[in-house]
Amino acid sequence: MDIQIHSVRFDADKKLLNFIHVKVNKLIKYRDNILAADVFLRLDKAQDDENKIVEIRLDMSPGQLFAKKQSNTFEEATDNVVDALRRQITKQKGKRREI
Repeated sequence: MDIQIHSVRFDADKKLLNFIHVKVNKLIKYRDNILAADVFLRLDKAQDDENKIVEIRLDMSPGQLFAKKQSNTFEEATDNVVDALRRQITKQKGKRREI
């Protein structure tokens, strides 16, 4: 799977990039037809604690899945987004079996 990480208006450190790669690669065990993942890291303009936003778009055959979460840290938001995508993948797999 090809993973592209885009940090908008800041530079992400290697530790965060490695963390994201590990978490996103774990989605392969739920669905092996994931072709690519685009990860967007953003800082919300609000000055409150929950100003880190992570968006992930998975390109699959067929179609795409998308999730966006906001949290105190990028790591926590990444965990939440990957969990949301995992639920979407398993839900989609269940629908395909019913057909």
